[in-house]
This record gives sequence, structure tokens and C-alpha cells, in this order.
Amino acid sequence: MRMFEAYIFDLDGTVYLGESLLPTAGETIRELRSLGKRTLFLSNNPTRSRAEYAAKLTRLGLPTGRRDVLNSSYVMVDFLRRNLPHGRLFVVGEESLSRELRDAGFELADDGQGVDAVIASFDRTFDYRKLQAAFDAIRSGARFFATNADRYCPVPDGGEPDAAAMIAAIEACTDTAVEAVVGKPSAFMSQAILEVAGLPPEDCIMIGDRLETDILMGNRAGMASALTLTGATDRAMLQASSISATFILNQLSDLLDI
Repeated sequence: MRMFEAYIFDLDGTVYLGESLLPTAGETIRELRSLGKRTLFLSNNPTRSRAEYAAKLTRLGLPTGRRDVLNSSYVMVDFLRRNLPHGRLFVVGEESLSRELRDAGFELADDGQGVDAVIASFDRTFDYRKLQAAFDAIRSGARFFATNADRYCPVPDGGEPDAAAMIAAIEACTDTAVEAVVGKPSAFMSQAILEVAGLPPEDCIMIGDRLETDILMGNRAGMASALTLTGATDRAMLQASSISATFILNQLSDLLDI
């Protein structure tokens, strides 16, 4: 059996769906922990903080600390501190992302005036006012970044339009392409999780349900990758894609048979 030192799990569609663990997820993660393996969790979804994700995993029977969870809003804060440390931002996103940016010391604008960067994200409160403000800011010279570019977020009854829809709307009206997307599959995200793991990529495996984010990021970073067929990707999509995973899992417990 090939064992890794760190197992990095996507969340939505991989570990849980809605408020329920997916079949075999709980026992697999508990078994890996009993073997002394590090289990880390990674999400492109910025609508919860790291602490909120950790609390949810704990509530679902997988006690987890905040430091073992990374999401795209955390990586965005780090990215902005490095690239636009005193920037004034207009956020197309929900309160969780805005709160994290404010807590990190960034000034948030209510409109498009005097804005240094527009931050696009998964936003279930997206409306014309926000689109107008983003339009005004970018047309006045603001930079354009995004937390993630997922097309949809899986939920128990199907899916919800994700950040790709907000990015596309802003790109369409401004004729300006997003400058950087910091979530999976970007190097910003893979570097952040490898720093948390404190391990070289060859000692880590990335497990997720999306080829274009989870698997592509793991492959690019030099990690092994495992696609689980419990979420966004089925076998037909896998066969049609140019992206391939190191391992294919029908369910998470197949990790223990690698």
C-alpha cells in the first residue's frame, strides 16, 4: 500500500455534500489519522471562514482545527498583502470574504470610486449595483482579481452558480480579463497548502472531485492526485478530459487500497 504523509482533501463533493458526510468519508479520514497521517482540507469556497469550516467538520464527526483548513479567501488575503498591501477594494462577494479582508486591514469601498482593485468571488447576493460599481472601478483603472473560478458549487439538490458567473459578467461589460485567480488550481493555493503541510509535494496527495481544479492543481504542484467520483465528475467526463489523475476513487475508502 502506498501511503503519503499528508492527505489534502477538497470539501464540497469530496468530504461532504451540504450538511452530511459522503459515504465512507468519515471512516477513511479517521483511519488515516490513526495511522499518523496529516489530514488537511482545502476549499475554493469563500463563503465560510477557516474557523467555520473547521467547526463544520468537527460537527460532522471529524474534529479539525482552523490551521488544518485553507480556503480561497485566506489565500486572497495573503496575495493582496504581497501585491497590494494598502489597497482600497470593492468586493463582489459575501460577508465572510469582506470580513476577512477588513480584519486583515484592507479598506472596503461601497462604490467604484477611488478603488485600487475589484475582488470577484462566489456571491449569492450579486446584483446590478455591484456590477455597476465593479464596472466603474475597473473603467477607472482598478485591477481585477478573483478568489476562484468555479462554474458551480455542488449542493444536495444540484448546484449554485459560482464565481465564474460573476467574473464573466464583469469581464463582459468592462472588456477586461481577470488578472489573477488565487484559488485552485493556481500556484498561489498549492504553495499555501504545502507551506501548511510543511512537506515536499511528493509526500502529499490531493484528493478532490473536480479535474479542472483539484486534480490539475495537484498535478502542477508535483503532488499525487486522486479523483473521487462522488461529486462533480463522472466517468464520461473523465474519459473526455485531457486532465488525468494518478488514482481514480469510486469513494474515499478506496484511498486505503492504493
